[in-house]
Amino acid sequence: MGPLLALIGLALLLFELVLIARILVDLVGVLARPGLRYDGRLEPARRLVYRLTEPVIAPVRRVVRPVQLGGVSFDIALTLVFIAVIVLRQLVLAA
Repeated sequence: MGPLLALIGLALLLFELVLIARILVDLVGVLARPGLRYDGRLEPARRLVYRLTEPVIAPVRRVVRPVQLGGVSFDIALTLVFIAVIVLRQLVLAA
């Protein structure tokens, strides 16, 4: 594998880790007790991961609408981007 492909693979790995961080920050925000949710300790991390991931997720969200299951709406854009990053990284590593 050439140095350019290695660099692309590393960038995809780092973006994958940022996507995982976004999932964890969102999950902690949802599962936290109401008193902890608004104390602001996670706010800088949340802003950072959203700033890094939203430019990639937003265009996917415009194309792929949330899935409706009963009265609940599931936004699957993050999941699709996460899977695409994994597939792209595997293709780069295989080259």
